[in-house]
Amino acid sequence: MSIDIEEFEERTSAELEEPSNAERVLRFLFENRDKAWKASTIADRSNVNENSISAVLNRLKEQELVRHKGSYWAITDDTERLRRAHQFHRTIQRFNELYGEEDRDEWIEASERADE
Repeated sequence: MSIDIEEFEERTSAELEEPSNAERVLRFLFENRDKAWKASTIADRSNVNENSISAVLNRLKEQELVRHKGSYWAITDDTERLRRAHQFHRTIQRFNELYGEEDRDEWIEASERADE
């Protein structure tokens, strides 16, 4: 896929990033919050690989951002939790733009040095 050079020049790196699978799923479920969906339909409608959808949904369930009953999934009804999660995500994106992304390996090394 390509974009025209004007869009490339005018947009920030964050604006050019593709949304994550979790973001796609949450967006789809939020936009269709009046229904519960089967995982395969969520995968199809949110453009997430069907082999990945179970892991994505289970992570979102652990974070209490989606609900699960039988073979159906729906967005949480805790709108405050959704708002806070979205706000946190935007804050992290902004920090990454300002200061660069964190390096997990550097954090592990620093933690190990601190334990010595």
